[in-house]
Amino acid sequence: MMDVLRDVVRIVKEHDEWRQNTINLIASENVMSPLAESLYLNDMMHRYAEGKPFKRYYQGTRYIDEIEVLATELMKKLFAVEYAEVRPISGTTANGTVFYVLGGGGGKKALIPPVQAGSHVSHTKFGILGALCIEQIEMPYNKETLNIDVDKAVKMIEEVRPAFVVLGGSLYPFPHPVKEIADAAHSVGAKVVYDAAHVLGLVAGKALANPLEEGADVMTASTHKTFPGPQGGVILTNDKDLYKKVSRVVFPVFVSNHHAHRLPSLAVTAVEMMQFGEQYASQVVKNARALAEELHSLGVKVLGEHLGFTRTHQVVVDVSERGGAAELVKKLEEAYIITNKNLLPWDPPDAIANPSGIRIGVQEMTRFGMRESEMKEIARFIKRVLDGEEPQKVKDEVVAFRSQFREVRYGYKLEDLPEAKERFEEYLKSVLEM
Repeated sequence: MMDVLRDVVRIVKEHDEWRQNTINLIASENVMSPLAESLYLNDMMHRYAEGKPFKRYYQGTRYIDEIEVLATELMKKLFAVEYAEVRPISGTTANGTVFYVLGGGGGKKALIPPVQAGSHVSHTKFGILGALCIEQIEMPYNKETLNIDVDKAVKMIEEVRPAFVVLGGSLYPFPHPVKEIADAAHSVGAKVVYDAAHVLGLVAGKALANPLEEGADVMTASTHKTFPGPQGGVILTNDKDLYKKVSRVVFPVFVSNHHAHRLPSLAVTAVEMMQFGEQYASQVVKNARALAEELHSLGVKVLGEHLGFTRTHQVVVDVSERGGAAELVKKLEEAYIITNKNLLPWDPPDAIANPSGIRIGVQEMTRFGMRESEMKEIARFIKRVLDGEEPQKVKDEVVAFRSQFREVRYGYKLEDLPEAKERFEEYLKSVLEM
C-alpha cells in the first residue's frame, strides 16, 4: 500500500509541476493568491456548520460563524448589494437554488440563451431545469451581433410569459442586453436571473456593468473564474423577499455542509478585488482583445471582428475550416497550451464531439503578470500549432516562455502579511465600518 501512497503524492506533485509549465487558457479557471491559497487548508474543512451563523444545528462553530459573516459582508460591499448568500458550493448549486425558488414544482417556463450560444448545462433541460421539471425555451439569437436578438426576445417574453429569464453564460465574449430583457420580463411579472459565473471578476473590477444595477433581480456566480477565489458559489440580490426564500432553500435543499474552509480564502479574495480588482479586470479585457487581434492578424478566424472581437476575458476561434476543434485542442495540449473545444452558435447540438469552436480565456495568465505583448506571443504559439507544426517543438518554447511568469499578481503574498497586518486590519474595519 505504500506504493499506492507514493503514487498519490507523485501524481499531485507532477500535476502541479506540469501546470506551472503550461499556458492555461481555460476560460473557467483561475488561481488564488498565495495568501488566499495558504488559508484554504484549515481545520474548518473537517467541520459541519448546518444552518446560518449563530443559529447552527451543531456546536463548535463560533469561528466559522465569524468568517462566514465576514465573507458575506465583504461580498455585499464589493458588489454593492443588500444580500449575499455564500453557502452554495458551486455556481451550479447557486443556479439550482434560484431556479427552485422561481420555478420549482413543475409547470413553469424559463427562457434561456441558446445552448450553442453559451447557456450552461445547468440552465437546460439536461441539467437543473430538467430536474425541476421547468420547461426550457431558447431565446432567438442574432449571429451578426453574437448576442440575443433583443426585439425577437422581447416579443417572445411577452407571448410566453415565463417564470424567469436567464442571462449570462459560458460562451460569453459580449455581455447580454440586461436592461432591455429585464424591462420586458418585469412587464409580465417574470424575474431575471443573471449567471455571472464567468464574469464575476469583471463585474467586481468594473470592467462590466453590474447586472443588478441594469435590472437583473438576482445574480448567481462561481467564485473561481474571472473572480480568482476558491471554488464555490454565491447568490447576490437586492430583493429581500427573494433572498429570504433563497436562503431557506440553499439549506437544507441543495447544501448540507457548505465547505466552510473555503470562506477565509473567499474573504481574502474579496478584499484583494477591492484593492486590485479594477486594475486586474481592465488588464484582462485588454489582454483578451490583444490576443484576438493578433490571432486575426495571423490569419486565424476569430469571431466578432466587426464588434472588436471581445469585451470580456474570452476569445472565440472558429476552426471549422481546419477540421474542427477536437484534434486541435489535443495538439495544443501537447504543446502545453490548454484550451477547450466549444460549440459555436451555428453548430448543431450533435457536433459536441467535434465542434467548430475553441474557447480561450486570458484571466489566469493575466494573474501571472502577462500583458498585451505576451498575448501576442501566445497567439503566435497557437497559430504554429493550428498550422500543423510539431507540438513538441512548440512546447519547449512554451515552457521557456512560461518560466518567466510564476508569481501571482493582483493579490497578497503570505509574507506580505506581517508588515501589512495592521494596515490590513484597518482596511477591513474601514470596509465593514466596524
